[in-house]
Amino acid sequence: MPDIQRRAHSRLGALARLALAVAAGAALGLGQAPWALTWAGFAGLLAIVALFSQTRGPRAALACGWGAGVGYFALVLNWVTEPFQVDAATTGWMAPFALALLAAGLALFWALAFWGGGRAAPRRRLFALVVIWSAVELARAYLFTGFAWATLGSLWAPTPALQWAAVVGTHGLTVLTLGIAALLVAGLRDLRLGWPRVAAGLAGLVGLVAGGAALTPPLQDLAGRPVVRLVQPNAPQHQKWDRAFVPIFFERQVEFTAAPASEGLDRPSLTVWPETAVPMLLNNAGDAIARISDAAGPAKVALGIQRVEGETWFNSLALTGPAGAVEATYDKHHLVPFGEYMPFAPLFARIEVGGLAQRAAGGYGAGPGPRTIDLGPELGRALPLICYEAVFPQDLRSPQRPDLLLQITNDAWFGTVSGPYQHLSQARMRAVEQGLPLLRAANTGVSAVIDGAGRVLDSLPLGEAGYLDTPLPPPLRVTLYSRTGDLPLAILLGLLAFTLYLPRRRVSVDAESATT
Repeated sequence: MPDIQRRAHSRLGALARLALAVAAGAALGLGQAPWALTWAGFAGLLAIVALFSQTRGPRAALACGWGAGVGYFALVLNWVTEPFQVDAATTGWMAPFALALLAAGLALFWALAFWGGGRAAPRRRLFALVVIWSAVELARAYLFTGFAWATLGSLWAPTPALQWAAVVGTHGLTVLTLGIAALLVAGLRDLRLGWPRVAAGLAGLVGLVAGGAALTPPLQDLAGRPVVRLVQPNAPQHQKWDRAFVPIFFERQVEFTAAPASEGLDRPSLTVWPETAVPMLLNNAGDAIARISDAAGPAKVALGIQRVEGETWFNSLALTGPAGAVEATYDKHHLVPFGEYMPFAPLFARIEVGGLAQRAAGGYGAGPGPRTIDLGPELGRALPLICYEAVFPQDLRSPQRPDLLLQITNDAWFGTVSGPYQHLSQARMRAVEQGLPLLRAANTGVSAVIDGAGRVLDSLPLGEAGYLDTPLPPPLRVTLYSRTGDLPLAILLGLLAFTLYLPRRRVSVDAESATT
């Protein structure tokens, strides 16, 4: 009987620790948009690291990491249920399973990190956790096409600390954040002996925020800068392709494009429509594009449209000039799995399951990769980003540094609670990393003009139709991160992970005596 009671008590204790880890993970998620409670999120991180420090053995550490990941991703990614509600009668039943499977699957990355930390020598466990957790967060952005949404470094997006992304990138911010949390937890476990670690951790926090404030570039003088116009039609996803509403949304965008210049500003030199804003293929959109060009006058228009080449469909951006000429096209290359294409398509085709956003039976084809398009001498060169390509820092590394980043997106897929705001937050991080202004035209919002310091200079709110005229900010300095990318960090983390598990040299007393 005592043995049974001990086992039952042990199981209850394990479940209680798992529940605490889930709750701490959810608290960490509060640091992300739209809640943007940075310090509540950091407190959740401290709780997670403290729970790990109390675990005994790699299995308990794995459970702690997985629980924290489930709590974090279930809260932050709650918007993934929204696309399934567009055609609720057909796909609505999948929504809770999609969220549960995605949260549990992504939590495996954290479970792996905690398991690795739990296998390290006792004195190295917290250091090992920082290294391996940072490494798996970096891997999450690359493996299986990557899913870099809501990385830990973006916890600092509402604060001046986000400016460190220009130096070390968002993944570098993750390393700094985890390192500070580990120092504080290690010191607080024994204040009498650990106060130097607490002091170092607090100094790190001050350095992040105060140093970020010192790194923040001053506001730029926009006098004389060319004016750009962002168009936001506010087409809900369930109506976007409805034949009864398609003409309404198209005419609304044409009307916004033809509107006179805003008071005190010149006529726009560039008008930007959002992703898949034109309800026909580029191959047969000649008349529609001619109307758009007439409405824009001498200005160029960058617009989202689909096109077909052979039997392959592409989710594209087209740049049009006067008289309806298509001057350049860009095809989205980083496609959304289970959205714009289906992995293992023949298998899913047997059960008649296709990508939620794909328009062709076989899904979209991927473009050749990042490239710039020439907007003319007044505006310079732009690097196009379609939808969630702006989530990936590596997708912004083109051979030629652009003058601006140009994102078109259809955030109607993400609902109205958290997804659009998280997407905007990540776009701000990309602007800081590259030191470049970012124009963001979103179907339902948030459309925004962001400068190279990540400041939102002007925006159209979520769920409103309208247009926005604003001067285009000039590019800032070339940032260190834009030169290096993630490779130096990956090499450093790899070397540190390798040294963690090297056997320690042990010299016996006899051996020492023999050498004296």
